[in-house]
Amino acid sequence: MKTYPHFLRLAGAGLMLLVAAACNSAPPAVQGSEGSAALWQRIQSANAVNSCERDSQCHSMGVGAKACGGPESYLAWSDNNADAAKLKQLIEQHAAARRDEDARAGLMSTCQVTPDPGATCRAGRCELRTPQPVQPGGGTSQQ
Repeated sequence: MKTYPHFLRLAGAGLMLLVAAACNSAPPAVQGSEGSAALWQRIQSANAVNSCERDSQCHSMGVGAKACGGPESYLAWSDNNADAAKLKQLIEQHAAARRDEDARAGLMSTCQVTPDPGATCRAGRCELRTPQPVQPGGGTSQQ
C-alpha cells in the first residue's frame, strides 16, 4: 500500500467537500430583490400616465426575460410619462428578477424571438401595434 504525504490527503478531502457542497446547494437569491410579480405591479403603476396626442409620443419597451434571452413581451409607454427613467429602471429590475426566477427553477424556453411591435397613439392612449402576419418568404402582408 502506497502512502501519500499528509498534505495531499488533506487537499483531496477538502476538494471532495467543496464539490459535495456545490452539488447540494441551490443558487443564491439576489439580495434585497423583489419578486417579478411585485415589480410588475410597480411597473403598471409607473406607467399609469400613458396619454398621447400623436404617434411620435408613443414608444415600446421589452419587458420580462426569456430563459434563453430577449424580452417576454412589450409594453407601450408615453413621452408624457413624467418619470420615464423610473419606468425603465423598474423594467430592468423586473427582467433581472425574471432571469433569477428562471435560473432557480431551471426553466428553459423555445428561444423564439418576440419582435418589437412598436407603439401607436389610439384614442388618446399609447398602445402596442398589432403585429403584421409574416408571409412565406419572410415578408409581411400589406393591408
